[in-house]
Amino acid sequence: MTDSQTTQHNHTLEFREMTAADSNAIVPLANKLHPGMDAERIRACLAEMFNFPTYHCFGLWQDGKLIAMSNGWITVRFYSGKQLEVDNVIVDPDLRSKGIGKYFFACIRDWAVQHQCKTIELNTFVQNSKSHKFYYNEGYAILGFHFQKLL
Repeated sequence: MTDSQTTQHNHTLEFREMTAADSNAIVPLANKLHPGMDAERIRACLAEMFNFPTYHCFGLWQDGKLIAMSNGWITVRFYSGKQLEVDNVIVDPDLRSKGIGKYFFACIRDWAVQHQCKTIELNTFVQNSKSHKFYYNEGYAILGFHFQKLL
């Protein structure tokens, strides 16, 4: 099902929620975010994620090729209410700084509004200053630190 389509620079862009059937298209793009990660590990993670009832996977396709993707989870927090927590945001490196990310996040925002989310939240790596600038320009604010403990 197509959620949103547009034409940009004579190319058709299609935003849609993806399913486990799209995993083969997701793996090469996910590998660009994590170049050393084994494709089988990515497939295993996707299989697990698609089994979560609050999990959603968004894709932006250009002329039938996946050029951007993101995972998202619906969560509820005391401080924000129902929210979409976005993760693993990937835009094809060859297409960055061409408005693709801006369009993709507008589609994600529209999806979140349609699903009665009050906020969108995300994490980004500390060293990824280009993403920080992008998110600031999109109206996001830093709320805190993300901590992790390996088990």
